[in-house]
Amino acid sequence: MIDLQHTRIPGRCLDPFLFIESAVFISILAILSCIGMAPRVAYADALVLTRAMAASTIAEIHVDDREVRIELEIGVRDLPAFQNLLPDELLKRMGVESPTSLKDRLSRFFREDMTVRADDGLPLPGYVSEMLGRTRIRRDEITGEPLSATETEEEAVVFAVLHYPLAAEPSTLHFTPPELEPGQATRTSIGFMTYHHGLPVMDFRYLGQEETLVLDWDDPWYSRFRNKNLWRTYNEPISAFLYVEPYEVRVEIIARPRDLQRWTDLGIQDAQTLPTEIQPGIKENVAAFLATQITLNIDGKTVQPALDRINFLRRSLRASVVVDPPEEMNAISATLGAIFVAPRTGLPDQASLTWNLFSPKLQVVRAAATDEAGPLPYRITPDDNVLVWKNFLKNPTIPRVVDVPSVPSGATVRLVLLISSAVIIGCALLAGFRKPPKAGWAVLFAVSAILILVVGERHSTSSAGATLQAEEVLMTLLKNLYVAFDFREEETIYDILASSVSGDLLSQVYLETIQSLELKNQGGARVRVKEVEIVDIDADRPRRNGAFAARCIWTVRGSVGHWGHIHQRINQYEAEIHVTPLNGEWRITGLDLLSEERQM
Repeated sequence: MIDLQHTRIPGRCLDPFLFIESAVFISILAILSCIGMAPRVAYADALVLTRAMAASTIAEIHVDDREVRIELEIGVRDLPAFQNLLPDELLKRMGVESPTSLKDRLSRFFREDMTVRADDGLPLPGYVSEMLGRTRIRRDEITGEPLSATETEEEAVVFAVLHYPLAAEPSTLHFTPPELEPGQATRTSIGFMTYHHGLPVMDFRYLGQEETLVLDWDDPWYSRFRNKNLWRTYNEPISAFLYVEPYEVRVEIIARPRDLQRWTDLGIQDAQTLPTEIQPGIKENVAAFLATQITLNIDGKTVQPALDRINFLRRSLRASVVVDPPEEMNAISATLGAIFVAPRTGLPDQASLTWNLFSPKLQVVRAAATDEAGPLPYRITPDDNVLVWKNFLKNPTIPRVVDVPSVPSGATVRLVLLISSAVIIGCALLAGFRKPPKAGWAVLFAVSAILILVVGERHSTSSAGATLQAEEVLMTLLKNLYVAFDFREEETIYDILASSVSGDLLSQVYLETIQSLELKNQGGARVRVKEVEIVDIDADRPRRNGAFAARCIWTVRGSVGHWGHIHQRINQYEAEIHVTPLNGEWRITGLDLLSEERQM
């Protein structure tokens, strides 16, 4: 059996007609025969696929100084459209008898089928350096990024690498897919991605007709297709976001250091890469520069927010994550995310961010103003450079510490019971004896007192759990625990935590909760908790002073706003919790976290 994963056509053969080895075609036939070769037909259903990364044929187009390289994964249903690229053995398997040689078919393929044309409009000559049968690379349904495949997901494809040499650096390139079937006007819809000097210039889209790529050789970030439907989601090199929350207003800025170099010298004018050793200095200089450019106004007053953090980011359609640990980065695509924070004591009525950094290439800044209702997208331009947020929330959520149920006094309970019971017994005695002896009165009152003390003692050791309900006490303590982390200052967090947690436990709870709420891949962005719910609780019988232990399972629902988006989070926890009345107030005095599970 031929090793399909390691069968290659050796070398970079400039003669496009002499590269074929029979073993390669045997390997293609072997893998395709496993799924059964269909007769020659036109598979029109490929046109109705809605996700480009799930198309039958995938093309990754790479443009650099020397050539255009196209890596093709050709699905079985699209093989008829690529028959001029395929060897004779495979065509026979498909039921096709070609009257021309492979040499002539390849020449026609590069001239008429899958063409790449430069400024002069003439098709670029091409050659094939590699062709083999292999299993399809599975891709993320949103980003198109490669995923690990499982055995049940395997699908056979023909993989080929096409080369179109460049004699110069053209200003445009025109890409045309082959006809769905020779002689038809309809073109094959190929899922495709394009890179210029390794930088993605688009998101995964369909190539179903001729598309034109306008190239910027000085800065490939600005290379883009004329068809706006093929532009990247994150097409602007700088983005600015305004977040308004009850206890802080936040400004987040995403920018390429290469663009900021236009206004401030970061020492990377001609750099091709950003080594890890110079990245701390770049971050420091960018943060200092951006701090001078932020004009933030809250309720009519200009406020200077403080830098919270700045990190290099890796962005995709799914998320923007911090590059950690640091790594050498391409100077063209390297992106920084900086966060500035202005603490507040409540929700403002209005906030605005004025932006003044524009250049001939940078005429639009992607922006959004975000509150708990979600982001309001905006496009900042030189003629409209103020991002405004107004408070239209009818019932905004303002996190507050809630009252904890009071701790009953055992002595008070016993005194009330003693007096009440004595009166009842006394009335009974008076009803039964008109003139009881003095000794009888003394005995009855002594017995009554003993009974009341016993009843009161039993009440003080069992009623705390039954009457006050451990679940109610724990729910309140947990809610207040999470409210503390809606604030930013560590001193304030500790002060509010102290209303729910005993002093000996404060540091442990602080660190464990911070760790569970902060998103490490987002550089420390913190989830804001909206809801706490106890799923299950098993409380022990309270001790004499009312203290109790409980095995508790609870969920925490919250959201985190970051880089123009709001993401929902649900975590579930299980812990052994000890609750004790201290100075007449309930406190968590022990917490042993048993499990933590992210549900969303």
